Amino acid sequence: MKEQIISILEQIRPFLQRDGGDVEFVDYTEDKVVYVKLQGHCAGCPHAQATVKGGIEAILREQFPDDVAAVEAVN
Repeated sequence: MKEQIISILEQIRPFLQRDGGDVEFVDYTEDKVVYVKLQGHCAGCPHAQATVKGGIEAILREQFPDDVAAVEAVN
């Protein structure tokens, strides 16, 4: 599952990089939570939570509805 999640994050990455940001996969837990780390401009952006929940989480849950319960950002 981790490899599949990383593959989707690789597809999302160019959109974040256009705005000077990036995303790094951190972990995938048994309770189906994906942890990511926002980097660059995304790390301090006031819209970071919207990026994680409305963007990354929405895409991952659409791709893996039974395998991703949530996406959380870590520092």
